[in-house]
Parts: sequence; C-alpha cells; structure tokens
Amino acid sequence: MKTLLLLLVVALGTASLQAAPKKLLVVTTTTGFRHSSIPTLEKVLAQLAQDSGAFTVDFVRQPPGKPANLKKDATAGQVAAFNAAQASWEAALKTALQKLSPESLKNYDGVVFASTTGDLPIPDPPGLLDWIKSGHAFIGLHAAGDTFHNWPGYIEMLGGEFAHHGPQVSVVCQNEDPAHPANAALGKTWTISQEEIYQFKNYSPTNVHDLLIMDQHPEHKEIAGHFPVSWCKAFGAGKVFYSSLGHREDIIDADPGLKDRKNSPAISQAYQQHILGGIEWALGLKPAAPKP
Repeated sequence: MKTLLLLLVVALGTASLQAAPKKLLVVTTTTGFRHSSIPTLEKVLAQLAQDSGAFTVDFVRQPPGKPANLKKDATAGQVAAFNAAQASWEAALKTALQKLSPESLKNYDGVVFASTTGDLPIPDPPGLLDWIKSGHAFIGLHAAGDTFHNWPGYIEMLGGEFAHHGPQVSVVCQNEDPAHPANAALGKTWTISQEEIYQFKNYSPTNVHDLLIMDQHPEHKEIAGHFPVSWCKAFGAGKVFYSSLGHREDIIDADPGLKDRKNSPAISQAYQQHILGGIEWALGLKPAAPKP
C-alpha cells in the first residue's frame, strides 16, 4: 500500500511539473517610433496569459524620462541639458534590457518583441540568437519587423524586414494554413476593416511558412501578387512566429466601448486567437510543422 501511495505521489508531482506554465519575456522598448497601442498590447498579452494558463508574462518596459526631441533653434544650454538627459535615459534602457542577457534568458522559454522599434541596446545580440536557435521561442508583433534594421542576423531570424506602409485600409487576408494554431480560429479568408499594413523587404516565401497573405496590393487593389501578413519558421531548434498586425488599438482590444472603433469586437477576438495560437505554437504547446 505504501508503495502504491509513493508511486501516486511521484506521478502527481511529475504531472504538476509537466503542467507548469511556460515563461515569456515581453519586450516593449523602443528607440524609434513608439506606437500608442503598446499599452494595449501589454494588457492583452497579460490577459491571454492569465486566461489560457499556458504561460506567464514578464515585461521589459520603456524607462521613464526619455527627453523630447530638440528644436532646431535650441540654445547651447538646452543642447547640453538634452545630451545629459538622453545619456541618463539610455543608461536606464540598457539596465532594463539586461533581462535579455544570456544569463537572464535561462529563466524564460520565449521572448516577445511587441512593437519594438529601432536599434535596442541589448547586452549580447549573438547570445540572443544562439538562445533562440537552442530551442526557444521568438514572437514578433507588428513593429518587431521595424527593429534592428542594421542587424542582418535579426532580419534573417525574423524572416523579413519592414520596408514601408501606406494609409490604413481594409484588407482581406488569405488563410494559408487553417490547421495552424495561429489560424485555426479564422476562416478561409479574414476581413479586417481598418489596419496599417506593412510591406516587406528581405522576405522570401521560400524561407518561411506563410500563415496570412494578401493576393492584392493593400493600397492598389488592381495589383495582384503575394503580400505577406503573418508567418512562422524554424530557426535552428527554435520557433519563430511573426504577425505584422497590431497597429490599431481596436484590432488588439475587444472592448466594445473603445473610442473610435473601426474594427468590430469580433475582429479583435479573432486577432487575439491568432496571436495566442502563434504563441502556443512557438512555445511548443500546440504542434504544427512549418514547411519552408
């Protein structure tokens, strides 16, 4: 009897360990353009983590005190004050981004770049790529494609690089893989009422597994082609999921009372399921084999 009880305790302990949620580090720092929707992305990612129970989130947020840009007619004193404030803020940013050091990354199963922009002063760029290659997850949302333009290794890892965007438009996305967890909640096509749609460079459909594409140019509907919206890919033993969607608050947040809604709450709910499925796939919680 004691042996049976001991085996039961061991089995329950093993099951508990297996069910432990994955740990995600969500980075929302920027050195370039900063999207007003970043706080909404942070809120929704935290809510998806809580509701799913599949993962937890920790954040690297923008340090306060970033000085406003100098005016052209700034005095020498104003320039000196700006330089001092900028140096102080950059030091704070570097400190915050220490969570991306190889030693700190040992505490996480994946990293999310949520509308990051610019060249972030992360402590060990090659170390981050090696960590992903070793079997961890990278999730990029919206302006993650507008980050590290001067780092070819990052662009290769992500699978593409932001080139430009036009006015916000309504688009019809083609679901290229309805069986993928990121697309399982979407139909054969998914219509978005209004969103900022990225165009890419250094992207090839042969190097990624497309999830959502457009077969018409977002600003020139008379032009047919292959215009990527979301994809996934392997990177070494790691998994990469990227969605260029997420500019507008009302595509991220399903709150029906959100001011100036153009996208219905149903579109926002579909977006959240798209992101959640991508995260779960990248973390290895839901299988789907990418086929570059």
